[in-house]
Amino acid sequence: MLQLNFSNYKLETGTDEAGRGCIAGPVTAAAVILPENFINEMLNDSKQLSEKKREYLKPIIEKSALSFAVSHIEPSIIDEINILNASIKAMHLSIMRLKPIPLYIIVDGNRFKPINNIPYSTIIKGDTKYMSIAAASILAKTYRDDYMNKIHEEFPMYNWKQNKGYPTIEHREAIRKYGTTKYHRMSFRLLPEQLKLDLEL
Repeated sequence: MLQLNFSNYKLETGTDEAGRGCIAGPVTAAAVILPENFINEMLNDSKQLSEKKREYLKPIIEKSALSFAVSHIEPSIIDEINILNASIKAMHLSIMRLKPIPLYIIVDGNRFKPINNIPYSTIIKGDTKYMSIAAASILAKTYRDDYMNKIHEEFPMYNWKQNKGYPTIEHREAIRKYGTTKYHRMSFRLLPEQLKLDLEL
């Protein structure tokens, strides 16, 4: 069973991102403040849950949370500021959209930047330890998946509905065949080194 709180602050938010390792689509972050009496035994790191369970938990989290927010950072910004900074920016945007603003932040992973003098802690594998981070990981993943499903309709040849923008063999074959789109991260290695192509359309 995951723990509810890390700090002694009542308004503590957990934050996490999804899509850092993708070569297409946004990086998406969520922030969630859960109530003091929140209990859910199914809640876990989104990567350890099936898509069906994530979709089941999403409305439960949204309904139960004192506040939640989700933010996407587009590929052009990722290319400009790099994926780590884009991930933190997405977390910052989500945190600032919370009402009320939290008094403490717990972050999945080991990298973060201060925001508005709010105290914070980074927690390795925090999404397997704390409910608010696990909840944020589920919202970030489900919202990002919805986004990728939507842009799949625009560019079905890359099969983003299936691969969600990760560098699968099929995805890379499609890049080789059709080139890139506005949703591809041009600062990432889109094809293996030995297959360098002019990717600009």
